[in-house]
Amino acid sequence: MDHVDFITDQWAQERPDLDVSAMAIIGRVARLYLAYQEGMQVTFGRFGLNAAKFDVLATLRRSGAPYRLSPGALLSATMVASGTMTNRIARLEADGLVLRQVNPGDSRSFLIELSPEGLALIDQVVEEHVATQERLLAGMSQVERSSFKTLLSRALVAVNQA
Repeated sequence: MDHVDFITDQWAQERPDLDVSAMAIIGRVARLYLAYQEGMQVTFGRFGLNAAKFDVLATLRRSGAPYRLSPGALLSATMVASGTMTNRIARLEADGLVLRQVNPGDSRSFLIELSPEGLALIDQVVEEHVATQERLLAGMSQVERSSFKTLLSRALVAVNQA
């Protein structure tokens, strides 16, 4: 029995007329999210990063050489607000992890590129990040992970259609 069972059992006692099975699922997803974030933040913190900075660096890194994107492409890839992205870029630039370059195709805009220091850092951090994620899922078999991944994907599709 986990904490979500405790909560849903209380609702079952107090309001037996309500079907709280959805609450049990969403509550567990929320608690998992928080637990996963906490575990991953420890890894990011060891490198002087947080999840937001990691997200931008990782997005640039996985975009492929020359590890450069427009702010608009970064916005699309990370799904944050424009002002939020501007602040993230400014902080990473101040840290020397990204460079702001004039766009050679349009001098009115600019591109964000991993600096050599940023590239070296994200390559190191992503290895630790993957190891952390493996530790967080260590209690699940490969079959369970595969089923869980499929069910989570279906849940995301369902919520986007709702």
